[in-house]
Amino acid sequence: MSMPMDRRQFVKLLGACGLLAQAGLASSADENPQSALIAAAWRGPNPGDTYYAGVLAADWGRKKLEIRHAVALPTRPHGLYPEADGSLLVVGVRPGAWLMRIDAAGAVSRQVNLEDEVSSARLNGHVIPNAKGDLLYTTETDMKTGRGRIGVRDRATLGKLAEWDSHGLEPHQLLLDGDGNLMVANGGVPRTPADKKYDLHRMDSSLVRLEDGSGKLLRHWKLGDSRLSLRHLAWSHAPSGRAYLGVAMQAEHEDAAQRANAPILAVLDGDQLLTPARSGDGAGYAGDIAAAYNGGFALSSNQAGLAQLWHPGAPEKMVPIVELQEAYALTEWKGPQPGGGVLVATGLGLVRWHPTAKATFLPWPKPMALDNHWALISEA
Repeated sequence: MSMPMDRRQFVKLLGACGLLAQAGLASSADENPQSALIAAAWRGPNPGDTYYAGVLAADWGRKKLEIRHAVALPTRPHGLYPEADGSLLVVGVRPGAWLMRIDAAGAVSRQVNLEDEVSSARLNGHVIPNAKGDLLYTTETDMKTGRGRIGVRDRATLGKLAEWDSHGLEPHQLLLDGDGNLMVANGGVPRTPADKKYDLHRMDSSLVRLEDGSGKLLRHWKLGDSRLSLRHLAWSHAPSGRAYLGVAMQAEHEDAAQRANAPILAVLDGDQLLTPARSGDGAGYAGDIAAAYNGGFALSSNQAGLAQLWHPGAPEKMVPIVELQEAYALTEWKGPQPGGGVLVATGLGLVRWHPTAKATFLPWPKPMALDNHWALISEA
């Protein structure tokens, strides 16, 4: 964690800017925000270290990153959702047995233990509130049957009110569409109660739309390659208003060459689920996805030490934007207008990237390893 960053690697952060300008995708930069608050989850540098969730404060002018507050967690976390009042929802990853709310001061204000619930379901790592704001939806797996479930929970108490069928195996991330309905990525990987993959020949990955309020199946999409696990989701909007849903994928092919050649991005464009960029990252593994410049997406591949940009203006291409070890968690960074940058967590620290602004690197305040995800709370 303390090794210095290679300047030759840092130069690669700027590589995509020229390519975007050549494609007519870049614009002039305005004044940048000077600070940002980021919700994050991490552990110490060693695999057995304690996990934490909390808020990091980035000061671009002072070139410093600080821990605003942190809470020790019972097991590995995964998805985080910042709430409007400054609270933070944190979800245990499969088979996750806890869900908690951390208040704006950094104290646990509510926690539920799924082992105390009547249901045999356990969490798969992600949560989203409904459009009305009184409910939470969580992705879960019934540990007795292996089937995917969507937990319907009271937002105030976090307690479970109902369960819906996810219409697939291993639901992972979920988002709302423009009508408030649920978009769910069913990862499709059969797993034991100890989270071991098995029988990959019967993988059943899919993207589904479920009706808000009832869980009724409205639409179901699959790709032709059953070994592509659909996992993480992000919405991105083009200047025209056209919305794209990006799906980060992880290849589960037994053959190493097939995995290396597998795409890592699927895009829902209208009613079509496509894999526009056939080349991936050489590892077949996307760890996170975030909206990026004007309808594009940034995808991270920690196994390859790489974050890449996809843009609908050049749909067949994946352009490297950050090449540093353990490039992993992503979140949008609005930056100079019209926005479209990303904050990338790496093994060495935070990288701020934008196609029209200078790239910035902030080292971690102490040795720490970020988990898959983080989320921008605010910037000023």
